[in-house]
Amino acid sequence: MSFKEFEQAIASPGLKRVANHWNEARDANRMPSWKAIQPKAIAAQLPLVWVYDYNRAAKQFTGRLSGDQIDRMFGKNLKGVPMSDLYPAAYFQRLFDRSKRCVCEPALYRGEGIVFRHLDRYGQGERIMLPLARDGQTGDGILGATKYQTMVGRPTVNMEEVESWFLV
Repeated sequence: MSFKEFEQAIASPGLKRVANHWNEARDANRMPSWKAIQPKAIAAQLPLVWVYDYNRAAKQFTGRLSGDQIDRMFGKNLKGVPMSDLYPAAYFQRLFDRSKRCVCEPALYRGEGIVFRHLDRYGQGERIMLPLARDGQTGDGILGATKYQTMVGRPTVNMEEVESWFLV
């Protein structure tokens, strides 16, 4: 699958803008570095954006940046916080595995459905995850963005996040 297919699968115009900037920033590389990402180019989407660094040796993701809307979901900023400290054990492994696949395969991710559940708060919407690489080739981070609407109360039906994967 190509980037074009990934881009066409994204419903949210804001998430599409983040994805297109990622694609522009990678230039001739397989993936862009964090330094190649220009916040000014996605200024309107920054409240939806989150970034994790990945330490391959420690097999650990650590928050690097989170926008205002992401901070509200968690009740705090993600910067410097290990992913394992952000999520309940019941959800962590699935999220870790998804994130690791994005970075290590590498692959582009799009999800829709219940994209957020934390402290009895739920959000329905769409999420994208795009790998980052300092050297342009070996993944070491994730640029993500989540567009969601907060739901009142626990969902009455099972609306698990539907995953779509696209090769880089």
